[in-house]
Amino acid sequence: MTADIYYDPYDTDIDTAPHEVWRRMRDEAPVYRNDRYDFYALSRHADVDAASRNTKAYSSAHGTTLELLNSGADVSTGMMIFMDPPEHGRLRALVSRAFTPRRIALLHEQIRQRCRDLLDPYVGSGGFDYVTDFGAELPSRVISALLGVPASDQPHILEVINTTFHLEPGLGMTNDIAINAMFELHSYLTAQLAERRENPRDDMLTDLVHAEINEADGSKRNLTDEESANFGLLLVAAGTETVARLLGWASVLLADFPDQRQILADDPSAIPNGVEELLRFEAPSPAQGRWTTRELTLHGVTIPADSKVLLLTGSAGRDERAFANPDVLDVHRRLESHVSFGLGAHYCLGAPLARLEGRIALEETLSRFPTWEVDHDKAERLHTSTVRGYKKVPIIL
Repeated sequence: MTADIYYDPYDTDIDTAPHEVWRRMRDEAPVYRNDRYDFYALSRHADVDAASRNTKAYSSAHGTTLELLNSGADVSTGMMIFMDPPEHGRLRALVSRAFTPRRIALLHEQIRQRCRDLLDPYVGSGGFDYVTDFGAELPSRVISALLGVPASDQPHILEVINTTFHLEPGLGMTNDIAINAMFELHSYLTAQLAERRENPRDDMLTDLVHAEINEADGSKRNLTDEESANFGLLLVAAGTETVARLLGWASVLLADFPDQRQILADDPSAIPNGVEELLRFEAPSPAQGRWTTRELTLHGVTIPADSKVLLLTGSAGRDERAFANPDVLDVHRRLESHVSFGLGAHYCLGAPLARLEGRIALEETLSRFPTWEVDHDKAERLHTSTVRGYKKVPIIL
């Protein structure tokens, strides 16, 4: 019987420990139906993989979170994440040029120095909050530098970026404080784009000002300020949150699996694969919303057209059909693929940057602190419908 299976992305108890529920969904209800919130959910790796690649049947144009899908809000704001091909592809091809190998390469030493600046004060101390003092600070600073936020503006803009993730019970990030911070950041980016037209610099905002997009009719045009600012907002939201949750999970999981931590401390060359395994084991964003454009039948269940579907990337990473011993963290695991960054047209544009930050952050952490314990009594979880992880992880050195 599957009637007693209940999955609810808003339930904090489920979200704290979802893996047994997800396992039962994979085994007994691979196409799960939640009547309360009117959505279906796909939990097996193969199904999440296929749906992620099939943008014709699973659309992003109605939103990618359950809140947006349920609200009926107009998401045609020019944000790439809320577009389907071919419009999505034209914009993605343009903005992806901002992630050139040269620009990413230039970030290597900046990221390493920022890690040193954040971690060195705690050498010889009794401990610190790995997320608040490091994991959430690092990506905010890196994103600001990548965009080209002036050093004099960075302290305030970092505060605004952090405020865009303000959570309130029952509202998540759809609250006045977070929304007003988003508007402030959008206004700031728009002003910076105007300044770049007058005074170009070697930064991503300048790249966006001068880039040209190829239209369907073969003509070319520049991005509007709205499109450029929206891309900056998307970069801030995705880049900051994903890396912060990844590093939070790393601090907890490597304490839970000290033998795996020791492997990484002894052999830094294993860290890149270790980052992939951490992403598989606990996806920072475990649920991606889609809207069906036509009727679909999977595993004997018919999903009507215009249905809301959650692609459970967090469940897919623990699917024993795709991974042997999936509930064991193995930093030497050979990973053909995982879906924690998505797949297909909406594969995370900032994945190379997130991987780079994760790798360097763990290298610098483990070179200073090869062992630590987590103070679980003081650790705090972060609960939203699309992001899962920690907002506070005090570690004892």
